[in-house]
Amino acid sequence: MIQFLGRRLLATVPVLLVVSVFVFLMLRLTPGDPAAVLAGDAASTEQIARIRTSLGLDKSVPEQFFIWFGNLLTGDLGQSYYYKTPVTTLIGQRLEPTLSLASLTIVIAVLVAVPLGVLAAWRFGGWLDRALMGFSVLGFSVPVFVLAYLLIWLVSLKLGWLPVQGYRRVAEGVGPWLYHLVLPAITLSIIYIALIARVTRASVLETLGEDYVRTARAKGLPERKVLLRHALTNAAVPIVTVIGIGIALLIGGVVVTESVYAIPGLGRLTVDAVLARDFPTIQGVILFFSLAYVLINLVIDLSYVFFDPRIRY
Repeated sequence: MIQFLGRRLLATVPVLLVVSVFVFLMLRLTPGDPAAVLAGDAASTEQIARIRTSLGLDKSVPEQFFIWFGNLLTGDLGQSYYYKTPVTTLIGQRLEPTLSLASLTIVIAVLVAVPLGVLAAWRFGGWLDRALMGFSVLGFSVPVFVLAYLLIWLVSLKLGWLPVQGYRRVAEGVGPWLYHLVLPAITLSIIYIALIARVTRASVLETLGEDYVRTARAKGLPERKVLLRHALTNAAVPIVTVIGIGIALLIGGVVVTESVYAIPGLGRLTVDAVLARDFPTIQGVILFFSLAYVLINLVIDLSYVFFDPRIRY
């Protein structure tokens, strides 16, 4: 186990290196000048040139990369062009809203999707099974921003139950925190409920046809124990895998959801940085998301040992 963990952690180094090179070059090769954005429309050519020099953009691309990468090795992600603040500080300030939204989304998705998937497999071919399959197709088909605006119109504007936008930090109280976060989390969780429920249904349906399930039923065990102890437990590996994939996919969903609901998290920071051509901020946030993606996959791989004793690392 320790050797496997060490190898996987070492494997993150080349992954992050490739990501850093790709993002750096992609930003430098796309049209747009950060100095021109910062200077404004009325700036002269001399003013833009001075800003480029102050930002180090007058240097060649390889030279810019080696300067940035050398600072990265010391833990310095650079300073934001737009916010005039170290990127690590910006990420730290915006981390709580994103973690709160992602955590609540996954909790809602798992608590709703897994029981739905188990019940749909248990009642295979019934109305619940057909309704779940229809919901899965709908959940995958409707974009997140469309769901967000529909829920805002219904829940916030028509019914007045929840606020349209905004965020309250946990330090201000759990009640206000949840009050502002429930609607965005429900919006983002719908697609993951569809994904997790569908995989849960397929995995549990497969295990229900195994010999050990028929044996458990023949022994007279209650159906609840058969479903939970025998079927769901043995179907856990693919379910945990898709939950891990869902956590990783939250990165894209968070960007859209935070923008619609005006949540000051990393997703909103990414959008603002892209619009401002803020290279250091974009690079830092993408590297952070890449590291989170790798670590989430590592945790999912390690969790297989607890669900399937035949797996050893």
